[in-house]
Amino acid sequence: MSQRDPIRVFVTHAFEESDDYVRVFEYLESARNFYYRNCGNVTLTDIGRSQDAVREELRRQISTAEVVIALSSLYSQQPDLLVFELNYAKASDKPVVFLPLFGREQPKLKALDGLTDETVSWDERGLVDAVKRQARHEETTRWDTIEFKLD
Repeated sequence: MSQRDPIRVFVTHAFEESDDYVRVFEYLESARNFYYRNCGNVTLTDIGRSQDAVREELRRQISTAEVVIALSSLYSQQPDLLVFELNYAKASDKPVVFLPLFGREQPKLKALDGLTDETVSWDERGLVDAVKRQARHEETTRWDTIEFKLD
């Protein structure tokens, strides 16, 4: 991954910018030496609102991605749409990184069993590492450093 070869990312959406959708990109932007390209487009301009047109546009967006980031918050708003996006990602052999609800506990969603490859918490470092791992099979060798004084 370099600036000339960024990781192509698709974040699940219902053609609107939710708080979690924006938060994912804040996390990705704040990561050092991490380059990505957003393959999604949340604006419905000329495709209309028919279900077939919406699904075809989502297929087009997911097809160009290397990894899909699935937002659990979309399940409470539009469960059918999230399941469609994840089913298409799996059928297209795209890895899926799942983000649970932000800041609260969530029961396991049975409808999503087998549709995700990795679940990560809302942590910039964990998210970036999971995206690298799933998209390019890059293992990070970062270590946490703890500094302390002996008295």
